[in-house]
Amino acid sequence: MALNKLRQLDQNSAGITLPKDDLRLEGLLDDQGNVDGENYIHIRHIDDGEWTLELVEGIDT
Repeated sequence: MALNKLRQLDQNSAGITLPKDDLRLEGLLDDQGNVDGENYIHIRHIDDGEWTLELVEGIDT
């Protein structure tokens, strides 16, 4: 099981990293391994210590 460190991003938020291999499988990276385009993720808190992530498509910005 891979562990990812929770990091302080700013005063109001924290973040984690997602493995590039997994992002590549989802088609979210370009040929150079950089994030391709604008992608949005919906994060849901399910239970104590449990969240889900869902890629959201079709967001008008």
